[in-house]
Amino acid sequence: MLSYPATIPLSSRTLNHLAERIRGHRKQRRSRWRRLDPGRQTLLALAHLRNGDTYTRLATGFQIGIATAWRYVQDAIALLATAANDLATAMERIRRLAYAILDGTLIPIDRIADQRPYYSGKHKRHGVNVQVIADAAGRLVWASPALPGSVHDLTAARTHGIIDALSRADVMTFADMGYQGARGSVRTPFKRHRFRPKLSRRQKAVNRAHAKIRARGERAIATLKTLKILNKLRCCPRRATTIAQAILVLHHVEANRYAG
Repeated sequence: MLSYPATIPLSSRTLNHLAERIRGHRKQRRSRWRRLDPGRQTLLALAHLRNGDTYTRLATGFQIGIATAWRYVQDAIALLATAANDLATAMERIRRLAYAILDGTLIPIDRIADQRPYYSGKHKRHGVNVQVIADAAGRLVWASPALPGSVHDLTAARTHGIIDALSRADVMTFADMGYQGARGSVRTPFKRHRFRPKLSRRQKAVNRAHAKIRARGERAIATLKTLKILNKLRCCPRRATTIAQAILVLHHVEANRYAG
């Protein structure tokens, strides 16, 4: 089997941050000798998350067993996820924003035995629903735990308490039509319905301005999905939350913002 070198488009800040966490964790557990030092384990985990390299490819490149590669990656992801902020902590920063942008995204997964809850009728594929909050510049601020893909965006936002938290903090929030009926501080576009078949010129102008603002929120989702592992999760959907939280921490460290 042939191996090849590859680059990881992340800064040394991210490498050092994760390596220090791994080093501290090993010291706390008084771990014995490992096949890879903290720096190499960090490279292994980042190659999996950022480049989407398979465990077989990683095991060959780092000259370790496939089971060892899997264990090292899972340990690193778990360490990162523990540093992710919950919604209450994130709200301390969100309430200081000029306004927030709320949107949902579907992270595709492999088909599983109990596939019905994970099938999204909107996207016509299996996946998990993750809610994303972005700031006025379209930068990723917070990402929610994952729910089955069949869950509607508004239901997911209410389940996580996002609507109530934003309303209590009185943060003006822009969202798409999937959040119609959210009320509180959430603002959605005007929608045609049976009693209003046509929108007025003013309502159309408001919708265009609203769409321009929401488009910035797409940048946050694009940022989240720059890590290729989210192109399609090939693992148990219940692990999607841990992976999403780990990626959120990596993003904040890379951007040198909110790094815990």
